[in-house]
Amino acid sequence: MTEISYRDAMRGAIRDAMQADPRVFLMGEDVGHYGGCYAVSKGLLEEFGPERIRDTPLSESAFTGAGIGAAMAGMRPIVEIMTCNFSLLALDQIMNNAATIRHMSGGQFNVPVVIRMATGGGRQLGAQHSHSLEGWYAHIPGIRVLAPGTVEDAAGMLAPALADPDPVLIFENALLYSETAEVDLPVTVDIDHAALRREGSDISLITYGGSLGKTLAAAEELDAAGISAEVLDLRVLRPLDEAAILATVGKTRRCVIVDEGWRSGSISAEIIARIIERGFWNLDAPIARVCSEEVPIPYARHLEEAALPSVAGIVAAARTVLGR
Repeated sequence: MTEISYRDAMRGAIRDAMQADPRVFLMGEDVGHYGGCYAVSKGLLEEFGPERIRDTPLSESAFTGAGIGAAMAGMRPIVEIMTCNFSLLALDQIMNNAATIRHMSGGQFNVPVVIRMATGGGRQLGAQHSHSLEGWYAHIPGIRVLAPGTVEDAAGMLAPALADPDPVLIFENALLYSETAEVDLPVTVDIDHAALRREGSDISLITYGGSLGKTLAAAEELDAAGISAEVLDLRVLRPLDEAAILATVGKTRRCVIVDEGWRSGSISAEIIARIIERGFWNLDAPIARVCSEEVPIPYARHLEEAALPSVAGIVAAARTVLGR
């Protein structure tokens, strides 16, 4: 077992992929000389050189499009976008090209590109660097959307993502980069299924990514009060592991969904719809959800904390659903 950080796990996964396959290269703003805005690629330029660690201009649409073209030509690019807010500048490339080309070409061309980006608030970086837009991307057919919430998943999701013949988006919550854990390397991670992080019998807490730690902490607090909470980490936001969602709700019959995205039109709304469609008769109480407040994420610390999901908010929602 090796104790590593989430940041080191991502860097190690990139290094392993580049050593294993000469077609893999990394491109993005400040990924080379600066080492990445969250230091994920620090040292990789010296190890692999500028042909494979490519600094790009501030041009998300251009370098994402270049990555898509390289993937179609047989390379295995990893495109890094600083934050998911900036990915909107590349939305046309992701949605109208990466996600559609295999379908529009009748299967003649596929786009095996991996696009990584930071997501989430909590760092006092202001509204334009703090949003959680992974739920938006989970709306788009033709792509796979991953949200590693543990160090182990950060270490093990990149390899199967690069092996996927279709575009894969990886959303890395920026608050997790300094989290550490002991991991048995090398690790192989399933990118098709959710992971049950804690078993329980009274209520299901369904979450992903940066909200996983808060949700587990809430489960601990509920346990101290005599409430047994099960925690399901979605890990894959598209395609959703619907069977795992229905299984945990069928077991506990009560559910709270924790999602750092905004409530309206969120991935939490999609999960609720699927439970209602296929698991309604298993429910003993209305479903609740804990989401970010529907405002641009504030800069001021106390307002930012008030806008994001909290352990106290999750505990309160669970108690409300349970009526105790």
